[in-house]
Amino acid sequence: MSERVVSACLLVIGNEILSGRTQDKNLAAIAGQLNEWGIRLSEARVIPDVAETIIEALNEVRRRFDYVFTTGGIGPTHDDITSQCVARAFGLEHCLHPEAQRILEAHYGPGQLNEARLRMAMTPQGARLIENPISAAPGFQLENVFVLAGIPRVMQAMLQSLEGRLAGGEPRRSVTAKVYLPEGVLAADLRQLQESYPSIEIGSYPFHEDGRYGSRLVLSGTDAPTLSSVAEKLEALIDRLQGEYMWEGG
Repeated sequence: MSERVVSACLLVIGNEILSGRTQDKNLAAIAGQLNEWGIRLSEARVIPDVAETIIEALNEVRRRFDYVFTTGGIGPTHDDITSQCVARAFGLEHCLHPEAQRILEAHYGPGQLNEARLRMAMTPQGARLIENPISAAPGFQLENVFVLAGIPRVMQAMLQSLEGRLAGGEPRRSVTAKVYLPEGVLAADLRQLQESYPSIEIGSYPFHEDGRYGSRLVLSGTDAPTLSSVAEKLEALIDRLQGEYMWEGG
């Protein structure tokens, strides 16, 4: 029997990402950390700060994946609407979270928790807070949905605080061979190798460097001995095709 994949989806929320003004730096960090916990990031979407779009996307993916993560839209300004949208998606009241309010009061000091900052203490009713050791304003969890900040340093700290809260499987490992052979030369043999080892994913990514064509072949899977065996088969395949290659690590 094949191992069940624990799946996750990421919703990157923000007009600034879609406009190109800001580059998303969170996807790779989330994918890498989730893999270490044995969770596969199976899909990622970038969506605008539009309430109906957020609600529709969230309701779709929270039913399809084991976990859903969102980044962005939980700050103090008028266009930070993620928290309200999550509440609407679940049909819950959007209300002041007493613990979040206490955290922000302690962080800002007496008299400094103005109306805008207090917005960051609003969550869907019954939400569980996610610690923010960088700038205090917490994220939150509602069932299988985890709402995180968009600022990369803050997001990563929030994500780390979830260690032990998520149930995963075996982490996936990967190795990469940089091969100086065109994909057209490799394709038939790669197909046969993939069919022989369905538990190992074999990806081919072409490149052109210094006037030479080639492909980076990425092998990934959860079973280390099988991964090693496929790597040996790949070496033999490349040698037979008289190709030059080097391993670039995991």
